[in-house]
Amino acid sequence: MTLSTGNRIGLAGAAVVGVAFGMARYAYGLTLPDIRQDLELSELVLGLVASATFAGYLAGLVLAGPLTARRGSRAPTTVGGACGAAGAVTVTFAQSPWLLAVGAVLAGSAGGWVWAPYSDIVTRMVSPRQRPRALAIITTGTSGGLVVLGGLAALAALGSWRLVWGGIALAAVAAAAVNLRLTPRTGPVPRPDGRNGASSLARALGVPAAYSAVYFAVIIIYFTYAADIVSRDLPDAAVPALYAAIGTTGMVGVATGAVARRLGSPRVAALCLVTVAAALALLGLAGDSPAATAVSACVFGAGYMTGSAVLAVWTAELVPGRASAAFSGCLVVGAVSSVAAPALAGAVIPGLGLGTLLVLTAVVSLIGGVVLMPHRTSGGTAAESGR
Repeated sequence: MTLSTGNRIGLAGAAVVGVAFGMARYAYGLTLPDIRQDLELSELVLGLVASATFAGYLAGLVLAGPLTARRGSRAPTTVGGACGAAGAVTVTFAQSPWLLAVGAVLAGSAGGWVWAPYSDIVTRMVSPRQRPRALAIITTGTSGGLVVLGGLAALAALGSWRLVWGGIALAAVAAAAVNLRLTPRTGPVPRPDGRNGASSLARALGVPAAYSAVYFAVIIIYFTYAADIVSRDLPDAAVPALYAAIGTTGMVGVATGAVARRLGSPRVAALCLVTVAAALALLGLAGDSPAATAVSACVFGAGYMTGSAVLAVWTAELVPGRASAAFSGCLVVGAVSSVAAPALAGAVIPGLGLGTLLVLTAVVSLIGGVVLMPHRTSGGTAAESGR
């Protein structure tokens, strides 16, 4: 059976994004308890390394644009696959905090290189009717990556946390090969000139950018410390199960395009923040309970993946002519908050405690959802004139 262009791009994008986000970006939090013990690192150092991984992600986001303008939208996805593989290999063999940080930063940058360019590939190669579905499929690839990550964690429980990173390296190579096979090559994408285009784009994206800042900060806190809090009181198998549950329930993100058409993207985004708030509160207040942890993971998976997918759909709705630039702009804002959040958490945990930190983060997410709820999408903005 011959796949349509939309399905080919969706499958390739899901594979690459699944490895870059579902595996390379969040493996650090999964392996953090074992890394702490093996390399004997303090909470402050662990928090700084976590922040550095998202600094790498931010660098990938910033550099993907110029590369797209010169080589086309597929080029950054190839570079991202290479960074994911190289970074994972480096972490696999790291014996010092510095080498760990270098590998984690490289691996973390993969997501920045690959995610936004797919918005441009989809808008250029897929029919308007099929675009929301293709974007949702690509973003939801993260769920598949998390399920695989959970499987790797279960395997690593029999050996070493380094097996997780070795598996990520192999998966990154495989995903890059699939991407080169299925994703069509595109020509260079001219970058808009002048301040008017940038300012109109900024005006169009004010609300989704604010959402991105809150959303990415709260999910990073969950991913960075969920394995840590679960591993304290529950059996070793609970950590792989946590990630597998997040990935499995996150599959609902495939339906984000259809749900956004009915409810509106801002309302879907608001509901996602409320959902993530519930997951954080459960983990912070009852992280020693298997039942509460399972519910938290399932609730978080749905809120996390739908929240990611709706940002791609939302920005494409607002600025269809510059979907990649719009999405990248929001991701840059989210990346900045992702850099700050773990470093701040690492500094305050000794005084507040991890449970309290998770509950306070839940309050921030809840407030964000309540504030966003009244907003509505206004498509076809003037930002398109900046093309």
